[in-house]
Amino acid sequence: MTDTSEEDGRRRRRAAWKQSKRTLWRQSTDRTVGEQLAVLAADAGSVYDVGELSDVYGDGVVAELEERVARTLGMEAAAFFPTGTMAQQVALRCWAGRTGNATVALHPLSHPEQHEAGALSVVSGLRTAHPTDEPRLPTADEVRDFAEPFGTLMLELPLREAGFVLPSWDELTAVVEAARERDAVVHFDGARLWECAPHFGRALPEIAALADSVYVSFYKSLDGMSGAVLAGSESLVAEARIWRHRYGGQLFQQSPAALSALLGLERELPRLPEYVAHAKVVAAALTQGLRATGVPWFRVHPEPPHTHQFQVWLPYPADALTEAGVRQAEETGVTLFRRWLPDGPSGLAVTEVTVAAHGLEWTAEDVVAPAERSCRAGRRGR
Repeated sequence: MTDTSEEDGRRRRRAAWKQSKRTLWRQSTDRTVGEQLAVLAADAGSVYDVGELSDVYGDGVVAELEERVARTLGMEAAAFFPTGTMAQQVALRCWAGRTGNATVALHPLSHPEQHEAGALSVVSGLRTAHPTDEPRLPTADEVRDFAEPFGTLMLELPLREAGFVLPSWDELTAVVEAARERDAVVHFDGARLWECAPHFGRALPEIAALADSVYVSFYKSLDGMSGAVLAGSESLVAEARIWRHRYGGQLFQQSPAALSALLGLERELPRLPEYVAHAKVVAAALTQGLRATGVPWFRVHPEPPHTHQFQVWLPYPADALTEAGVRQAEETGVTLFRRWLPDGPSGLAVTEVTVAAHGLEWTAEDVVAPAERSCRAGRRGR
């Protein structure tokens, strides 16, 4: 049963964020159902002939999306999935069968370990192993010298739970080569791969070419409604389509999700380098604003950000900081921080900051005052 107070709090937060006149980022769930449908109806014709018949079991607009993503990533083929969780389970299961080794080497902070209720082992019969537990991707030496065999190395780019962090290009290529030396395949959890190109200084096809398979998401960075794609060789994708059906991912119709993904590829993908660049401005301004409050300790991580997302840490109760942010949105129409979460027993609170189209309007000076207000309110809430 849903906790009524928690549901009321969630509705209040979403209402405050939605009505804010100034925010660093608006996500699709800030819109009402009617607003979502209106945007799709008004704009979908710019990326697809909406006079065509609707998709049925993956043809039509869904097939068009798959072809578009394969071209964008420079991969042979791609398959659309309703969720990234399913896409990655299928990819890793296929590789286990092909390599003869059901062990997946990945980071303990990666999405399958943190947010999928043990699905890799419970549903797909896979086993996970961790070359490192440091808050970063594994190094080449850690992969090369890892004590047990593994069939697949999965790299989450960027590693969200560690602060949306990325290795350097040389470090990434060295890690991939170390996996190859062990006769392992490489899979990229690229839910947020779209915004990695500026950090690496490489185009998406060159990045994707390092891996045997790549998963990308449409709602995390491209403002799509839902859905994911698994890209790789023709033979891998053909096998993945069979497993997609077995896992219940062969949906009857998916036009809205596919159209919103095509819109994201057309509109958001070209702007991501701007967002990444401006995130560095926002992060530096946050450091300035928080330092001015005299807070005994804070962290903006990483600084500068590797993508258009990063973490902020403060030594105050998460509930107090979240309440401060909601009040600020309600009273001033400005949303800087969204929800804060407690970091276990440390007494610290952490939030994720995303800079997208609306954030480009913010100057460094615009960031300082709301940062100071949030910090002062958090201190009073201790």
